[in-house]
Amino acid sequence: MSVAKIIELNSSSPKGIEDAVQKGLSKASQTVKNIKGAWVNEIKVQTDDDGRVTEWRVNMRVSFVVE
Repeated sequence: MSVAKIIELNSSSPKGIEDAVQKGLSKASQTVKNIKGAWVNEIKVQTDDDGRVTEWRVNMRVSFVVE
């Protein structure tokens, strides 16, 4: 039998959504082991005064197996 836990993370990137997700998972994997997947719950953007996207932000739930 295995038990999984879910944590919620926020991450950002000026490059795009995929990069924001990858950065968040990479940082989390430094302290959380056995990461099995993630669900992106929310996507937000930061803009400049002209309405151009300057930063992508994601909120995600990350699941991992508890040893």
